[in-house]
Amino acid sequence: MKNPIAFILILVLSLCSCRKSNELQIDLNGEWTYQLDEKEIGIKEKWFNTNFNNTISLPGALRDYGIGHEPDLHTNWTGSIYDSSWYFNPAMEKYRQAGNVKFPFWLTPDKHYVGKAWYQKEVEIPAKWQDKDIVIFLERPHWQTTVWFDKVKIGSDNSLSVPHQFIIPAEAVTEGKHRLTVLVDNAIRDIDPGINSHSISDHTQGNWNGIVGAMKMFPKSDVRIQQLKITPNLQGQSITAEVILSSALPNGKLTFEVKGKNHNHQLPALTKDCKVEKDTLVYNIPMGDDFKTWSEFSPDIYELSVQLSDSSGSIDSFASSFGMREFTINDKHFEINGVPLFLRGTTECCVFPLTGYPPTDEKDWDRIFEICQSFGLNHMRFHSYCPPEAAFKSADRAGFYLQVEGPSWAKYSTSLGYGKPVDQYLMDETKRIIDTYGNHPSFCMMAYGNEPSGKYVPYLENWVDHFRKYDPQRVFTGASTGRSWAIIDNSDFIVRSPPRGLQWKTKQPESEFDYRDKTENQERPYVTFEMGQWCVFPNFKEIEKYTGSLKAKNFELFQEDLADHHMSDLADDFLMASGKMQASCYKQEIEATMRTPNLAGFQLLSLIDFSGQGTALVGVLDAFWDEKGYITAKEFSSFCNKVVPLVRLPKFTFESNENLEAAIEIANFSGKAINNEPVKWQLLRDSATVVKQGSIKTSTISVGHNNPIGNIEVPLSFAEKAEQLTLAVSVGEYQNQWNIWVYPVAQPEIKTDDLIITDQINAKTLQALEDGKSVLLLAAGKVENGKDVVQHHTPVFWNTSWFRMRPPHTTGVLIQNEHPVFNDFPTDYYSDMQWWEIDNLQQAMNLEYFPVDFRPLIQPIDTWFMNRRLAMLFEANVGKGKLMVCSIDLSDNMNERPVARQLKQSILNYIISDQFFPSSDINYEVIEELFEKKEREGWKSYVREDP
Repeated sequence: MKNPIAFILILVLSLCSCRKSNELQIDLNGEWTYQLDEKEIGIKEKWFNTNFNNTISLPGALRDYGIGHEPDLHTNWTGSIYDSSWYFNPAMEKYRQAGNVKFPFWLTPDKHYVGKAWYQKEVEIPAKWQDKDIVIFLERPHWQTTVWFDKVKIGSDNSLSVPHQFIIPAEAVTEGKHRLTVLVDNAIRDIDPGINSHSISDHTQGNWNGIVGAMKMFPKSDVRIQQLKITPNLQGQSITAEVILSSALPNGKLTFEVKGKNHNHQLPALTKDCKVEKDTLVYNIPMGDDFKTWSEFSPDIYELSVQLSDSSGSIDSFASSFGMREFTINDKHFEINGVPLFLRGTTECCVFPLTGYPPTDEKDWDRIFEICQSFGLNHMRFHSYCPPEAAFKSADRAGFYLQVEGPSWAKYSTSLGYGKPVDQYLMDETKRIIDTYGNHPSFCMMAYGNEPSGKYVPYLENWVDHFRKYDPQRVFTGASTGRSWAIIDNSDFIVRSPPRGLQWKTKQPESEFDYRDKTENQERPYVTFEMGQWCVFPNFKEIEKYTGSLKAKNFELFQEDLADHHMSDLADDFLMASGKMQASCYKQEIEATMRTPNLAGFQLLSLIDFSGQGTALVGVLDAFWDEKGYITAKEFSSFCNKVVPLVRLPKFTFESNENLEAAIEIANFSGKAINNEPVKWQLLRDSATVVKQGSIKTSTISVGHNNPIGNIEVPLSFAEKAEQLTLAVSVGEYQNQWNIWVYPVAQPEIKTDDLIITDQINAKTLQALEDGKSVLLLAAGKVENGKDVVQHHTPVFWNTSWFRMRPPHTTGVLIQNEHPVFNDFPTDYYSDMQWWEIDNLQQAMNLEYFPVDFRPLIQPIDTWFMNRRLAMLFEANVGKGKLMVCSIDLSDNMNERPVARQLKQSILNYIISDQFFPSSDINYEVIEELFEKKEREGWKSYVREDP
């Protein structure tokens, strides 16, 4: 076998399968045989009655073991290729060659297979199982299954969300060896949930074929407990237990036992008679006066076990976790057990880069929720898919609120409301999800799925009405959508996109704004949909992490393209500088939601990167939930947490004749009021030296938004030179901070007698350089090579491939901040808030004809789909002279632009100093080309219909 990891996995699982099955269950893990059915002849030829020769270990997927076809230009992917230019762009030709195929759309599986695959295993039925029904339990097949027991067809299933369970009837069960055959089909047939649905799409988990999770067989009585529905009643200090039997048992008994799973509270066993001839029995079980509740603040979990018996003894048993919690709505906000809460969420899009499919091990989910909580989150939305039960169990323990969705993004390849098979499928699938996972206290919210098309409004109105009545434990919304979709009016809550974004393209950054006018006059909880989507440059060190069946060929392509543009050495710097801008955008956007009184929460598109849709690197964590190095959990949770100090600042840049004025408020969603805790503030220099400080006494900081604390006002006349300061505000253990910049009103006069300052590239400029002069070329508005690059003080949204080069095109700015040109201009290596005045909508210069090792002083970081070498400031020796070229506007409205004024001052001071010695020699013709009006080969779409 070529894949050593796969071989080891097969060996381990095979050894495990050698264990003798006990009388309680048969473990189906281990070696199976398989046969691919690409011609779809297996049913006709009765393959369930033949033996297969190829071996595989389950649980697992075909691609885990290198089974399938090598992806190539003709691979029939499951997912929209919105930007098909890769197939036609001449620059991508080398990545379309056999043996070097590298797709930019998503992670590439080692092998790809869509269609039918047959799996077979010999099982030995114990004598004590004879004449009993036997359950076959397959936790997560992908996705449509048909099962045979010897020659007997047992049944079929097509759930993408819950385990597939089959009953082998007692009359087919005999002691001894039997052939178990499972046909798995991962092709879209009559039921199409949508090719971009994260339940099946190659954009994230990939359309794999196989079975993962628990696989087992066990006997059951002909009368058995099929379902247990538990409904807490906090006011009544009780639970309602609805027991659904396979058939009535008039003379039976049910014994209920309640005990804490992560605490010591336990109730005496309670026995009830089954005296009615019904298969559904409802009982009220008192919980006592001292029961424990479940929430993010105290995630106390109970287990209810039920024993079914008759005069002959025990017949069946069933156990389920539950929590004493009520997730309710009060006006425009959610409450947990009567306490207001604010959802701080991320969207989980089935991004699991080692396997593709979601883990069925609780430890994996424990890690995920632990990381989320360390970043201040308390909520997760599952985008167009439902996770395995391990996720619910882990979220229960963590106190995490889940929004689960059906496995559908009914757009692109399908639609709702036209009577297609998907309409009924989603009704059935929703019921299956609720019936299977509904007792988990973490399962609080539900939507059909993501952004539908078709006659979806009446369809989803019926969906909401139906399931609200069926399941009063949860709150429902029709769909999670952007602003272009209709609101489903009978939804309990709204998940939509308007309350998000930063208006920095046209407005100076400030922290006074919020989104109160963006909630569309909704009189119910409004949660921001897919907030953020701010991109960061790829982290190429991540490539080595892809040791499973999915490979980051997209990252390899971007890395090679960066090398082709002679900037491999800058990859890490690009990551860090763009990451700092991304983090700044997340901070401002999240704080604005925390300031918004009529918002019920937010859902980041993701705390982690999204592997598909052209590669959307929107996470502050990578796809493995690891930090990238530019922001820590502690830093992120300073502005995203249960308690967040906030300030409303009119701006972040000041002049020394102004006062720093800020209104302090506290967002408190800790579950309780904060009493008699002073709010402290400090104005710091170098993040350590206290310039000014103060304390504001408080009596009670209530639970909720917009707790006003007081105002601070600090004269800034102490600033004798340009400097960066930090405003820090704390209450108890919670602290938040903001950088501000102060610039002196008066600047010392600079003698520029020996300096040529011009905005023209002409013969006079050339002559000055030939004469050995120093020249400052102010090129704003004059750049030709690079004028197609659109730069904002926000990074690329999602990615430029998926949105076909929609501006902005850059992901931040890399600054050589240690260079003496910045001696009088306080800056870090990245573009912080003060850079808005000098990078937003400013021209960039494309240095494509410069020497390959040439590096500018201020470098906009281009989209990784283009990797153009850009500049806003560079220096060079030209002829006998020295040249500084700046494409930033350092001329217009300088009295109103203190940041631009200070940068110009710093540049001039450097040029007239004895430190002005550029290290690179550039021909004048190369400089001249930047401003030459001519036909240029810019970005071209190359997009056609689906390739």
